[in-house]
Amino acid sequence: MSSILGDSWETYAKNIRLVLLFSIPFIIAFVIPLLAPLPTYVSSGGIFLRSASIFQNVSAVGVSVIILSLFLSLLFISFAFVAISLIVKGERTYTKHPKAVIRDIERYTGKVFVVLLLYALVLVVSDMLSFPLGIQGIVTPVVGFVFSIAIFYAPTAIVIDNKRIFASLKQSVMLVITKPSYFVTWFVLIAVVIALIDIVVIAISGATGATISTYLLLVINSLFVLPYFIVYQAEAYMRRFPVLRR
Repeated sequence: MSSILGDSWETYAKNIRLVLLFSIPFIIAFVIPLLAPLPTYVSSGGIFLRSASIFQNVSAVGVSVIILSLFLSLLFISFAFVAISLIVKGERTYTKHPKAVIRDIERYTGKVFVVLLLYALVLVVSDMLSFPLGIQGIVTPVVGFVFSIAIFYAPTAIVIDNKRIFASLKQSVMLVITKPSYFVTWFVLIAVVIALIDIVVIAISGATGATISTYLLLVINSLFVLPYFIVYQAEAYMRRFPVLRR
């Protein structure tokens, strides 16, 4: 397991300039909901929507803004995911022709966008159905975790193997089931890293800088943490090819 973490870091560090450049859309994606008049809040370096406020104070304009913000955010996230995954693909398969890379970004971003949109819709539907029962705080996270198995490798499968959307979802489930260690390590490690950075940033900022530390953590996660774990996902996915294993 240490090998994949090391290989991911090597690829990440070697291409740090491109990784940082392609990570900027993550910041844009997370800022969009903040700029829109939505009931959002920032926690642990992420933007969250207050579902209770939506159900109680919803309007046609509000729904339109939420949908538009969601679409734009997912589009930027999809672009960043594809671009960073292509870095790993280029490192492992030596396909770095500029025109091919640009063409691939355009082609893959749409597919990844659909995958993320389907996942977002699943979360919205589960939240809406469980809200009247007052159990959305339990149901939505559980549903989100279960369906994360289907999308964990899906964007990577689209970029690396040019798989169709539903084929990529199926591939993701199969890989998580057959190689659960990569999936578990990803979730545990990213939770630990974000928690540690959260503690350090808050300690440095102090009580008076709580708001600043919240947004600083958001930037750090967008530029440095999330990109590394996308590289990790691509490296883990490509380990299914024996010739690429070390």
